[in-house]
Amino acid sequence: MVMLRIRSRDELERVNIERSHITVSQLKTLIQDQLQIPLHNQTLSTDRNLLLAKTPDDLLSFTDMTNPNLLVSSLNLSHGSILYLSHEGERTIRGGPAVTPAGSFGRKMTVDDLIARQMRVSRQEKSHCDSVSFDRDCANAFQRYVNESLAFAVKRGGFIYGSVSQGGEVEVDFVYEPPQEGMEDNLILMRDAEEEKRVDAIALGLGMRRVGAQGKKEEYTLSNVEVLLAAELHAESELKEWVTAVVKLEVNEDGGGGADVHFEAFQMSDMCVRLFKEGWFETEIGPEDDPKLSKMKKEVVVGVKDLKEVDNDFFLVVVKILDHQGSLSCTFPIENRNVKTTV
Repeated sequence: MVMLRIRSRDELERVNIERSHITVSQLKTLIQDQLQIPLHNQTLSTDRNLLLAKTPDDLLSFTDMTNPNLLVSSLNLSHGSILYLSHEGERTIRGGPAVTPAGSFGRKMTVDDLIARQMRVSRQEKSHCDSVSFDRDCANAFQRYVNESLAFAVKRGGFIYGSVSQGGEVEVDFVYEPPQEGMEDNLILMRDAEEEKRVDAIALGLGMRRVGAQGKKEEYTLSNVEVLLAAELHAESELKEWVTAVVKLEVNEDGGGGADVHFEAFQMSDMCVRLFKEGWFETEIGPEDDPKLSKMKKEVVVGVKDLKEVDNDFFLVVVKILDHQGSLSCTFPIENRNVKTTV
């Protein structure tokens, strides 16, 4: 028994064939029997671009499976291989309601039409935030604490406040560090709603708002735990320019044993935030899980593969970093830090 996966605009489905030495015509008959798609409505191809065809003329360019007598085995298909199917008309998906394939001829096809009941994860090239500029004093105060006091031994996080221009430039002028428990591989924010309201009110009085979050990073960009937290905070903000900034300790390559501390900034991709809102992320992460991969509750499409683990870098969109000297200054001890103060 050989199983072939059939991807259409409706979903990814499976067709079972008893042997691979069948013809394209016989395969179409099996698709009709198992997936309820009439023979005359089927166009098959090994080329995924078939799903982008918008007119009947577009379909004519996909000729690799138009010969009804062609043996399926000649296409180098194996158990689990994917074929692409375009069809017209209404059909009933097994176990689901009747559907009409979106993106039918004469109508504009959207990404949702194309992937329908599955998610397609790809790199987002352009961020909604054109750049982020950090006030030098507030950036130094944070990085100096995680470097000199914490020695980068545990994680540390905070909310960044500032303003957003009409052109999408974010300017950060201060950092609020909420109560938190930092560990080597995790960060738990013990958020105080009333305290956050006071911080938001102070920021509003200064003409500012919460524009992102920041923390320290590991040898990889963000771990799966950090992706979950960053996506949660981004989704909560409802701000398209929301920025996630990280402080990195990078050992110099000159062999002198020194290290540099610097900031990097990202946005979580639109797809990442959507996946989080719709509950696709697996939130139970064990010590045996690779921190560089985010686990999904069900398969998503990455490239041409169906995967339940996605490289975290697919969810990150790089943002250009600048700096400036703001008008704020503070000599008081910073709240919620584990440091001894004297009066």
